[in-house]
Amino acid sequence: MARITVPQFTAMKAAGERITMLTAYDYTMARLLDAAGVDALLVGDSLAMVVQGQENTLPVTLDEMIYHAEMVGRAAEHALTVVDMPFPTNLVGPHKAIENAARILKETRCQAVKLEGGAEQAEIIAALTVAGIPVMGHVGLRPQSVHTLGGYKMERDAERLMTDAKAVQQAGAFAIVLECVPAEMAKAVTAELAIPTIGIGAGRDCDGQVLVINDLLGINSGYVPRFVKAYADVATTIDSAVKQFREEVRDGRFPGEEQTLG
Repeated sequence: MARITVPQFTAMKAAGERITMLTAYDYTMARLLDAAGVDALLVGDSLAMVVQGQENTLPVTLDEMIYHAEMVGRAAEHALTVVDMPFPTNLVGPHKAIENAARILKETRCQAVKLEGGAEQAEIIAALTVAGIPVMGHVGLRPQSVHTLGGYKMERDAERLMTDAKAVQQAGAFAIVLECVPAEMAKAVTAELAIPTIGIGAGRDCDGQVLVINDLLGINSGYVPRFVKAYADVATTIDSAVKQFREEVRDGRFPGEEQTLG
């Protein structure tokens, strides 16, 4: 199965194909998700919370993003691979932003970057695309702006959302994530744009959907947003397996004859 390219990904909207996207942070998980046929893998700055145990996405560094992206990019044989530009690597002017994004593409096998921001980021998006760096936009709730927003709040300004989404498209983005947006607003934006919209907490009318893989597998900790659906309860499976291992070691049942080298 050939690797999905940026133009192929964008063309999925016109073809009426629903797009699937999941986060991945390491080689093993990325390989499993890729083999299962997901269309895109996102190395999200959510790894700050999911992998590192931070309270928000702000602490993760560019070097850390590249470290994880290299593993994911090496695992992917089919899925388009996209990497978040961590705070504040896209907020330092066009030339520095190009340098930061170029490092991601040069040091990994990933194909595109994602950055948060609407109309105010149009200049940066345009500079990156002119430099040959594909960009996925991200509007609505912006986790990197958690302090400015005073928390994780749903975007309810329809006019601003539409303005931001159009500006991101006009600047050259090939797709855009809509996060925590009322379904009717997301539907309107999706109908207006020529590029795919990828929803998370934005209703069913987006061109595709993305979830954090830990949420999908039921191995998250702490608060679980309403828009998340757990398709498995892997946390319970892990708990059961580890307890069985502990008991068998303590009882002398592991290793057994079949695990003992002669």
